[in-house]
Amino acid sequence: MATVPAKKLPPLVVILGPTASGKTALSLMLADYFDLEIISADSRQVYRHMEIGTAKPTAEERRRAPHHLIDVVSPDEEFTALQFHKLGQAALDGIRNRGRIPFLVGGTGFYIKVLTEGLLEAPSAHAELRDKLLRLEKDKGEGTLYRLLLQVDPALGERLFPRDLVRIVRGLEVFIQSGRPLSDFQKCHGFRGRTSRIRKLGVAVERQELYRRIDLRVDRMLAAGLVDEVAQLLDKGYTRGLKAMQALGYRECLLHLEGKMTLAEVRETMKRETRRLAKRQMTWFNKDKSVVWLDSQKEFDKILPLIEKFLLFGADDTRSGDGQDPFQHSGSVPQSGSQGADPCSCCHDVGRKA
Repeated sequence: MATVPAKKLPPLVVILGPTASGKTALSLMLADYFDLEIISADSRQVYRHMEIGTAKPTAEERRRAPHHLIDVVSPDEEFTALQFHKLGQAALDGIRNRGRIPFLVGGTGFYIKVLTEGLLEAPSAHAELRDKLLRLEKDKGEGTLYRLLLQVDPALGERLFPRDLVRIVRGLEVFIQSGRPLSDFQKCHGFRGRTSRIRKLGVAVERQELYRRIDLRVDRMLAAGLVDEVAQLLDKGYTRGLKAMQALGYRECLLHLEGKMTLAEVRETMKRETRRLAKRQMTWFNKDKSVVWLDSQKEFDKILPLIEKFLLFGADDTRSGDGQDPFQHSGSVPQSGSQGADPCSCCHDVGRKA
């Protein structure tokens, strides 16, 4: 099947980074300059009634720029990568039809990959098989399925967190149905189903500063009433066994409400687990050499021309070697003069608000 040249595809700007790095703040700053709409790439913000613990944009922030793929399903509903791809593509089409620029913003690397590179063609979900696997985990003890996955698909197992039961079950589900490791499907597919030309900007934060922000965010979540939010979810009938209720912050508050963890322990556990989450996110993102990492607070003046030049001239983040991509230095800002003319000199109004 013939592919569309990258430069003829519509643009998509991606803002990614670890939790608490300032992705939302940066996207809203850019909303003052560009006619943009934001697609959330956050696996927890899709759930309704879960506001505080997922750090959803506030009502005021949503007024500054339209947001999509937030409050999509209830906590007791399943939400898959297939659904994210379908809804995300619909959001992209709608934004472009309105003559605006889509910005994909979030820290869920797999969701970003799905929407920018296409879906994997592997065996579909099998509810009965999944239930059997979950019963096996319950009967044999925590870690049983992870150990099985390491045996049949070590490449996938080494990339997953041992408690990431959803993705562990998915890996086993694919192997049992097809006899092939999920990592093999991923390798063969290559995620080449692109429908956009893409520029990825990573929000860079020094580690100790990121940890400080994480600690502050956790303190603010608890002060804002996260424990009460979890109690209200229980009152609505959402049980602790739901995937959404096992999200970071929610599972700790559940333990507190059950008398199994003090509030001080909730606070420290949330901070520790959020730091671990940020580390896993960075491990994922650092594998993508097309990401341009910038400090949004110190280098905002560099971000605007990068986006403007991309919107006017840029091919996507693939490195084809044809010398046509104006962003030659993957993972860094092009040096002044290295590309000839000033990158801002001819494109100050591209995509800008009137």
